[in-house]
Amino acid sequence: MTTPDRSTPDASDVAQATCTYTISELAQEFDITPRAIRFYEDMGLLTPARDGRNRVYTVRDRTRLKLTLRGKRLGLSLQEIKQLVDMYESPSDTTQQLTAFLAILQAHRDQLAQQMEDIQITLAEIQQHEERALGLLAEAGQTRMPPV
Repeated sequence: MTTPDRSTPDASDVAQATCTYTISELAQEFDITPRAIRFYEDMGLLTPARDGRNRVYTVRDRTRLKLTLRGKRLGLSLQEIKQLVDMYESPSDTTQQLTAFLAILQAHRDQLAQQMEDIQITLAEIQQHEERALGLLAEAGQTRMPPV
């Protein structure tokens, strides 16, 4: 990370504006590959400056990457993440942003609840098949499951 000179009175403001990162630094910090970062750039989530052939990432890019990775952990699509991050940076009222975020979270909650129900049904079916197979084995005189 390139660190600015902190001798000026407004050093924190200057630090925010001039602090930059390389792709390797961000990859190491967030434990992802440089290829993943380039993919997020291709998807429009990050917009690094260029210094010759090198990408130069700002604090803004680092924040967007952090928010992207959080969104991925929540199960959001990259399109949903981009929509939310772009709204986050817009100067408009936060009510629209929060409403959109809540709608996306609710949709994911509904999807996960459906998946949980599907998994519970599948587990119940597996249990029925296991019980049936064990019953058939017992009828055949075997009390243990044969090795697979």
